[in-house]
Amino acid sequence: MTDGEGEERPAPRLAWALTGSGHDFLECLELMRRLGAMDVFLSKAAAEVIFLYTKEREPFPDSVRLIKDTSASAAPVGRFYNGWYHTLVVAPATSNTVAKCVAGISDTLVSNVFAQAGKCRVPAIVYACDTKPVHDTLAPGGMVRLWPRRIDLENTDRLRAFEATTVVEDMAELERAVLARLAEVVA
Repeated sequence: MTDGEGEERPAPRLAWALTGSGHDFLECLELMRRLGAMDVFLSKAAAEVIFLYTKEREPFPDSVRLIKDTSASAAPVGRFYNGWYHTLVVAPATSNTVAKCVAGISDTLVSNVFAQAGKCRVPAIVYACDTKPVHDTLAPGGMVRLWPRRIDLENTDRLRAFEATTVVEDMAELERAVLARLAEVVA
């Protein structure tokens, strides 16, 4: 069966959007490898930083379809209209991405994917990086301490109020939420 755009529509699967945040970036990649088949929406920022955090030239397994941010219209988001995805994960999510999602701005691949998932009633799990007043995170040069701004924390709280959106605060919570959702859609 085709999706109306001439592409063969697969069974619904997980969509994962990567932003340019380094916060638990390697841990997110590891979780993605363990989960297997999915489509990965790679923002321009994520494409830039992925090699700052990993030396692997091909960091994704063969079961991953990689969708890069290469078009102004973000054409691949149309797959949400056609039932390609049962869940969207945005992890890790920068404060910039969270702010755009909260404000309804859809001018990047990731913010557009989030908007279209919401409009298509596809549940989203977002690992927002700025959830605590102080946290340590990995930067390309090593660990750094950050103090998110009040606006960053407020935007994360606003995102929690979005329908069909789960905001998680750490890797353990992310893994639990993703595995619970996968168990739900398989049942």
